[in-house]
Amino acid sequence: MPRTALRICPLCEATCGLTLTLDGATVTGARGDREDVFSRGFICPKGAAFGALDSDPDRLRTPLVRRNGRLEEATWEEAFDVIAAAVPAIVHEYGPQSVGVVLGNPNVHTMAGSLYPPLLIKALGTRNLFTASTLDQMPKHVSSGLLFGDPFAIPVPDLDRTDFLLLIGANPVESNGSLCTAPDFPGRLKALRARGGTLVVVDPRRTRTARLADRHLAPRPGSDALLLAALAQTLIEEKLADPGALAEHTEGYGELSAALGSFTAEAVAPACDLTAAEIRRLARELAAAPTAAVYARIGSCTVEHGTLASWLVDVLNVLTGNLDRPGGALFPLSATAPAPRPAGPGKGFALGRWSSRVTGRPEAKGELPMSVLAEEMETPGEGRIRVLLAVAANPVLSAPDGDRLDRALTGLDFMVSVDPYLNETSRHAHVVLPPPPPAQSAHFDFAFNGFAVRNQVRWSPAAVPLEEGRMDECEIHARLILAVSGLHGAPPEAVDERVIADTLARAAADPHSPLSGDDPKERARTLDGGSGPERRLDMMLRLGPYGLTLEDLRQAPHGIDLGPLEPRIPGVLRTRSGRIELLSDPIAAELPRLRATLADRPAALVLVGRRHLRSNNSWLHNVPALVGGSNRCTLQVHPEDAGRLGLTDGGRARITADGGSLEVPVEVTDTVRTGVVSLPHGWGHNRSGARLAVASAAPGVNVNQLLDGSRLDPLSGTAVLNGFPVELTPLP
Repeated sequence: MPRTALRICPLCEATCGLTLTLDGATVTGARGDREDVFSRGFICPKGAAFGALDSDPDRLRTPLVRRNGRLEEATWEEAFDVIAAAVPAIVHEYGPQSVGVVLGNPNVHTMAGSLYPPLLIKALGTRNLFTASTLDQMPKHVSSGLLFGDPFAIPVPDLDRTDFLLLIGANPVESNGSLCTAPDFPGRLKALRARGGTLVVVDPRRTRTARLADRHLAPRPGSDALLLAALAQTLIEEKLADPGALAEHTEGYGELSAALGSFTAEAVAPACDLTAAEIRRLARELAAAPTAAVYARIGSCTVEHGTLASWLVDVLNVLTGNLDRPGGALFPLSATAPAPRPAGPGKGFALGRWSSRVTGRPEAKGELPMSVLAEEMETPGEGRIRVLLAVAANPVLSAPDGDRLDRALTGLDFMVSVDPYLNETSRHAHVVLPPPPPAQSAHFDFAFNGFAVRNQVRWSPAAVPLEEGRMDECEIHARLILAVSGLHGAPPEAVDERVIADTLARAAADPHSPLSGDDPKERARTLDGGSGPERRLDMMLRLGPYGLTLEDLRQAPHGIDLGPLEPRIPGVLRTRSGRIELLSDPIAAELPRLRATLADRPAALVLVGRRHLRSNNSWLHNVPALVGGSNRCTLQVHPEDAGRLGLTDGGRARITADGGSLEVPVEVTDTVRTGVVSLPHGWGHNRSGARLAVASAAPGVNVNQLLDGSRLDPLSGTAVLNGFPVELTPLP
């Protein structure tokens, strides 16, 4: 008998509510949940394809274990026995730094991926942590850490109330947003203009987002930090800066003025390939708007000065008085965040507390750059990574120089992948642990609720029961932690109960906690939930700022609206001074390097990536409904450049950069500016041993193979994936 079930979509950051149609345990359809308190029925093609992803025949159903060089099906007991026999023995012989952990982007889209990896890293005692953050968003974490003392204190634009929105290097009409959780981002942009607001988009491509804008500026890629510095300098020079109520909560304004003095509109205009008049006009409009917000994302992060660009975004929001102000950029407050504490100085944020073994790349937020993973596995000596645990990660496609990483993986002593597919990375594993399809898992957005443009909370129980022979994803993670830490055989609930006991004990001893003075054991007995992760969620809700419970969420299947974002400064600040530190030492030390680029001669041709609405990195290329049409791996070239280089639409070209060459199909289009070519990220499904039938039929090319990993933003360790020089040669 057909029925329906509610589910939050886990396929991008928008977290839209879905209504699934079910025939038994099979998802036969998905539509937007019109009663969802946040998404109000919005759905994109990815959400509509939920059923096809859920039932993909290439999804692994049982664990795989490598025997005599081949991956073969095994029982769950056999898989964890192999891990428990291998990992502790290698750690005992070579030490904890012989283990590396790689966390892919999908981790933040599942309950298991949010709750357990920190426990896994702690159990291993390794500092060799690599995540997708150094391939996309680490500059924003670093800049927020330096400004506010907390790398997760990331303000988001108040989309529904702002009068002026400046988007830089972001294409939310196709990406659905990034570090800004906003279902129906396109509709919110249209509503902004409909109420008389202004949208300005800065992007070297005329994206679908740019087509919605009142004005589109197309600067030279990689010049974002220069443009933002000139906007800030203009505000200061023309006495348009007015932090308002923020003035009493900031320090370093005088030093900031001096540090940015040479970045005049006239000085940076040639490097940006914009006019000084355009830059000054934009600064004046920002200052004059009743409310305004500056928002920049991947295009401004994955460039040489990504951290400076991210820092300057919030400097502009401060200078215009729009940070922490309705209609400006505000700090969300999720239901599982720690309850607010009294304002005052905090521990601050430190960079470079340790470095990578081979080339000495500093850590940021406890992570090493993904770009150094291959050398850490290849290079002999004490501390070489011999064991790799990859959780929902496919760095062979997502990191620079995948060919080198591919080779390095073959030299590992042992590798574990937690992944539903045998993909370009997991094919190297000695053990593959496949989580069940998403319909068989409960869902809660621990990460994305902290970046939402409206405070709300939603929870989805599993839409269908766990299929026989499958293992819940949370149990997989818990058993993995036990296996690598020498506790193999202990019940998986022990992992969650230890977390609950420790957390409640700290809460009882904390005078600022809502559970201060309580009996931790008695509190633990009152927690709700049929599983360890549900009990942990209930605990986090009770400890959170709204005092909710899991039962509250059960009684509100479409979610609970917690209201619009509200000002949170100074309570959100965790700097040592207890104030917004406008010009920290690491930022001040990096500005001369930015200033030196004013004298650089720009490359004749540079490459940028691009987003597709029906894709998300390398995840979804095995779903037939999401491949084809505009979602193609083509090299976009402006007609003038095509004519100059002898390229034709539909023809082929060889593109060459630091790391090598690729042969690519050419798409001639004026949606890219002159001097810029565009190739999407996440393709290259042509490696033997992977089991991705649909993806391998139209593999595309891996754009990151053009890079050798040497180009990094020095403050964050983020790979430069945009704005790097390339050469093109036509092919017959």
